[in-house]
Amino acid sequence: MTHRLTVDQARRIAVRAQLLDAERPGDVVEVAEQIGEIKIDPTATIAPCEHTVLWSRIGWSYEAGQLRKAVEGDRLLFEFAGTFRPVSLLPLLLPEMRRWPQRESSRQWLEANARFRDDVVARLRAEGPLPAGQIPDTAAVSRPPDGWSGSSQVPHMLEFLMRQGRVAIAGREGRHRLWDLAERVYPAGMPDLDEDEATHLRHERRLQAAGIAKQRSPWTPVGDAGEPATIEGSSRRYRVDPAAVAALDDDAGGRVAFLNPYDGMLFDRPRLREIFAFDYVLEQFKPKPQRRYGFFAHPILVGDRFVGMLDAQVDRQREVLRVDAVHEFAPLEPEEHEMVRAEIHELGDWLGMPVDGEE
Repeated sequence: MTHRLTVDQARRIAVRAQLLDAERPGDVVEVAEQIGEIKIDPTATIAPCEHTVLWSRIGWSYEAGQLRKAVEGDRLLFEFAGTFRPVSLLPLLLPEMRRWPQRESSRQWLEANARFRDDVVARLRAEGPLPAGQIPDTAAVSRPPDGWSGSSQVPHMLEFLMRQGRVAIAGREGRHRLWDLAERVYPAGMPDLDEDEATHLRHERRLQAAGIAKQRSPWTPVGDAGEPATIEGSSRRYRVDPAAVAALDDDAGGRVAFLNPYDGMLFDRPRLREIFAFDYVLEQFKPKPQRRYGFFAHPILVGDRFVGMLDAQVDRQREVLRVDAVHEFAPLEPEEHEMVRAEIHELGDWLGMPVDGEE
């Protein structure tokens, strides 16, 4: 069966799948189970990505301590490769971990540093959890500088061992990761899936998070998960979550959401253009004279349409949320303008700061 969808229906499916409709989720774990990955990024013109992603879904009741409790206390989420993920996804990653790395250069580096690897594991076994800075660098062979890390080879080795499932991130002290043996962080008794089954289930979870995705998308690979779909006016082939199609008749309506530039809703740029007519460009790395909307402007979603960009930042000296501009792609209706204004004040309340400049 091929689902024939209008553009409006496709947008509503995508918005609802990302928990950005009027029916807000109740907690951090519910968000993670649905959207799969919560990006971690320290850029905090307003707040770090992981917190704005959760606030944009849960709303005023979200507190940063809830995320920490879910990760470090309840162990219902885990940190992996720059994201927080629900533990239910861990078994789907284990087959890939068992065959990592595939790149010959990475295999050669690991082989050349076998003693270094054993030193790191032994130190964690004896003293973990530890930050990378407290683990000696005994590497025999160094990786070339990558522009992101210093000369120490310890972070590289820890990342490699995490990819292999041998070590894991046990928590954080501020922004610093604490590393430990995976057997002391991950729950025991994980299901043992073969690679084909794990890949299929990962495709299904990606489609659940996206709602609808191109069948052959490198941005959101979903394989043959879900069911085929077409979108009015497009010749491209899509896959859609049948549960999301069935829920179209039970529409909770829309609301306003400000999305962090690294929000998963924005990741698939071709889908954004085709379904939402939104050609999003992150201006963080553009020279200032070439920026149109601001260094780290947050896209504004109203219902199922992207209507503008919020250029705002926390002014820590004055302890206010400073709104430099609300860029409208087209003039907003008075009701929409008031909804955006109200959400800005909700954001200020969540941050515990008055708003300055939104008028």
